[in-house]
Amino acid sequence: MNMIFNLYLLMTFWKQVDSIHPECAIISELFKAEILCLEKQHNESSLKERHVCKTEWDGLRCWPRVAVGEVVSVICPDFFRHFTTKQGFVYRNCTDRGWTYSFPPYPEACDFDNDTGMEPENKKSYYSTFQHIYTAGYSTSLVSLITAIVVFTVFRKFHCTRNYIHMNLFLSFILRASAVFIKDAVLFADENMDHCFMSTVSCKAAVVFFQFSILANFFWLLVEGMYLKTLLALTFVSEKKYFWWYILVGWGAPTTVMTTWVLTRIYHDNHGCWDDNEDTTVWWIIRCPILFAVFVNFVIFVNVISILVQKLKTPAVGGNDSSHFLRLAKSTLLLIPLLGVHYIVFAFFPENTGIEARLYIELGLGSFQGFFVALLYCFLNGEVQAELKKRLERWHGEGYLSFKQKRRALSSESSTVNFVSQLTELEKCSPKRRPSGYHNCISSV
Repeated sequence: MNMIFNLYLLMTFWKQVDSIHPECAIISELFKAEILCLEKQHNESSLKERHVCKTEWDGLRCWPRVAVGEVVSVICPDFFRHFTTKQGFVYRNCTDRGWTYSFPPYPEACDFDNDTGMEPENKKSYYSTFQHIYTAGYSTSLVSLITAIVVFTVFRKFHCTRNYIHMNLFLSFILRASAVFIKDAVLFADENMDHCFMSTVSCKAAVVFFQFSILANFFWLLVEGMYLKTLLALTFVSEKKYFWWYILVGWGAPTTVMTTWVLTRIYHDNHGCWDDNEDTTVWWIIRCPILFAVFVNFVIFVNVISILVQKLKTPAVGGNDSSHFLRLAKSTLLLIPLLGVHYIVFAFFPENTGIEARLYIELGLGSFQGFFVALLYCFLNGEVQAELKKRLERWHGEGYLSFKQKRRALSSESSTVNFVSQLTELEKCSPKRRPSGYHNCISSV
């Protein structure tokens, strides 16, 4: 069925956006509905009535046993709520020859747009492109973030509270990128494996690590916002005093949340690979802290922008309106990836809202966020560039001096060898030792 194939493709790639696998919820719902329908068929198998249409499962809905001539209407399957709020109906006639085809078709009755202009193979290729995008994005982020941490670690000049916070944020992005690759490798390396029904220690560990990295990343984005707000609000700040509170928020809060989530999963919802949100209560244990971090950072973002606007309006700041606007626009664009403000777009909407847009914003842009953060905090930082330039010039100067010293040593050694050689020749031609060859030696010298 083409519609089910398109549903599966769409929901499979939704997994990277929402950190879970909604397609498993669909498959689970269909599986349970089919089991109930088969049980109903089994219970009715002993009945010997004529001129009836038996209970039938059509792959999406269970049609009840009715007499010939009746028209049956059923509501759209429950899983369509992931895509639409419309409650349509599908009809079938019971005839002497059995059930007729359902009408109108499920996509039309249930308001599911199955005609997207792409064939299944093209749709598969379309979503596969997104997989290549986020793979390239996370790989680029990994390389740039590791390089940035090395730079901040090697140069003692950059050892300060501000950069320690940046390094922890970099580490959270590294964990997030690594978790995505690990999760894909464990759950989706084998295309023939049904990850919706697998329940192994390795897959559960991969999901727990993935969820922890997501939480840690959001909370370190929150720490960056809190630190920025503290710098703007307080004139004199004891950075060391607040640093350990930042550590507690950045790593302690995710650890506490994940411990609560894991224990709840073990004792109340221990099925599958823990990558579903069938029990919404359990899912909100993770969802609420993330929404809290996104909301607080958005408030901080708005507050910082308002402070910048006020400062740009003061007479002490020179320039015209256009230059002020450019400064404000630049600051705004810089703060968006640094505080993760783009997550606010879909944070408080239902999970089935704007799936295509989510793919672009949260999957495409989100995978490159670590690269942008490393670029803005490290590689485009004036202090970092100046220090790297100074160190390169020093290395170049030391290499040049070393080359000159080696060249002088080689030149001196060559002159000494030539001088010793000439002395040896003269010694050989000394009149006391070889009188007969004296004239030949003189001529050769």
